[in-house]
Amino acid sequence: MAGELILIVEVNEKNRKLARDVLTFKGYRTVETESAEEGLKVAEEQKPDLILMDFHLPGMNGIEALGVLRANPATAAIPVIAVTASAMTEDRARIMKAGFEGLQTKPISVLEFIAAVESALAKKRGGGPA
Repeated sequence: MAGELILIVEVNEKNRKLARDVLTFKGYRTVETESAEEGLKVAEEQKPDLILMDFHLPGMNGIEALGVLRANPATAAIPVIAVTASAMTEDRARIMKAGFEGLQTKPISVLEFIAAVESALAKKRGGGPA
């Protein structure tokens, strides 16, 4: 089901544009921020259905931001997918251990990216993986 609101927290403008273009083409609505701090404000105000969080952000990183989201009752249930250029095994393990619903590496594979988004949204709706 398209039409859900997805928050893109990404410092790189080209990566934000690619995610936005792919998601809007598939019928999703998007809102974007360039920092975790701004993303946290937007998440609390707009209650997106899903958050795509760059792992390496200036200031607060993705794991720290996820901790703040989970500690806030208003945002605790929002699924968050980490997006990172780091393909290191230890980083992947750390990201998944932190509680992200998924992990996408950059540059994104459009088909895998959409599948991850659809799966996370299906789980949130209670329908299991798409």
